[in-house]
Amino acid sequence: MALKATVFKAELQIADMDRNYYQTHALTVARHPSETDERMMVRILAFALYASEALTFGKGIAAEDEPTLWEKDLTGTIELWIDVGHPEEREIRKACGRAKQVVIISYGRAAEQWWSQNHDKLQRISNLTVLRLATSATQALAALANRNMVLQCNIQEGLTWITADSGAVQVEPEVLLLAAC
Repeated sequence: MALKATVFKAELQIADMDRNYYQTHALTVARHPSETDERMMVRILAFALYASEALTFGKGIAAEDEPTLWEKDLTGTIELWIDVGHPEEREIRKACGRAKQVVIISYGRAAEQWWSQNHDKLQRISNLTVLRLATSATQALAALANRNMVLQCNIQEGLTWITADSGAVQVEPEVLLLAAC
């Protein structure tokens, strides 16, 4: 019998001074049995960094043709495609052909190696942004994971603070590649 996803509920209060975006989102996040708390919390952070009314979670790890998060316009055109982790270069190129803007949020111990293997090939893609998160920050985010979370996210000048009842984490995404468009 296959294991089922664990459902997490998060009330995410976002104050993004960089984009003048202030909103509270009620998120239901399904954590796949093979997914860690760290990856799930990076997905929530990705949502906070690019939040909008139209941003939604993809089907998850099992769906190869969908991103972690995406935003579509009313016609179904993909405006924003966000992947978390270390996708293959071929998959990134495919996503860049399907979406107006693509963001990869790399994290974990393998992030530096993944970037060194792919940066030359990815530098030529004009609609791609690549961010890297420090392992210490993502592990601290994982410690905030709870089945019912209330998270406050403050973003100012590229610095992000995530606060919960159990603590606070400062995250400063490192921009490895910034989209030209």
